[in-house]
Amino acid sequence: MKTLVMGASGATGKHLVEQLLGSGQEVKAIVRSPEKLPQSWKEDKQLTIVKASISDMTTEEMKSHLVDCDAIDSCLGHNISFKGLFGKPRRLVTDAVKLACKSVKQNDTKKPVKFVLMNTTGNRNRDLNEKVSFGHKIVVGLLRLLLPPHSGNEHAADYLRTEIGQKDSHIEWVAVRPDGLVDNDKVSKYELHPSPIRDAIFDAGKTSRINVANFMARLVTEQELWNEWKGQMPVIYNSEV
Repeated sequence: MKTLVMGASGATGKHLVEQLLGSGQEVKAIVRSPEKLPQSWKEDKQLTIVKASISDMTTEEMKSHLVDCDAIDSCLGHNISFKGLFGKPRRLVTDAVKLACKSVKQNDTKKPVKFVLMNTTGNRNRDLNEKVSFGHKIVVGLLRLLLPPHSGNEHAADYLRTEIGQKDSHIEWVAVRPDGLVDNDKVSKYELHPSPIRDAIFDAGKTSRINVANFMARLVTEQELWNEWKGQMPVIYNSEV
């Protein structure tokens, strides 16, 4: 099995690549600056490094990168800087999801490609009756207006949920929703829920990036886990016990 990772050089993407390689998977990582990657990656025969900017990539280019891949993991996000939050591309995640899905469909794969999207608990799953407080709605509405990346995350998940849907012959998907992200060195116990069990704005929990990466890698490699969550938007929290 080979997995294409978008956002491989990011804070979560690095963990994801390590998790996939550690489980014996072949990985194809799209990065803009390969020179910044660990030397061990450059020497790993299971890893193919593609130097490219996804926002500049054509459908034909993406098709060529995906032709031998069984899965796509996206950890794409915006840099926490003024340029990263407000500069172009304003909807990096949404555009990348659409590009990858279009490319998979044009490749006309014989079996569905798994697509795992890293999303956020700040985005509700509109297929479910996820209730939030009035204050929560106000804050998220402001984020939607003022921070393009939040709107992009919402549109990316909505594209998978409504445009790809549950019965697409080429793509199956899961949108993973971590809560407040933290950095830990090791995988720890974590909980999975169909919907948030805390308020993402006023009572956020914690989710380590390495745990998000572990869950995303397991979704690709463990078919039973995939069958449990495909077509859904599971929420992941670090276990408090």
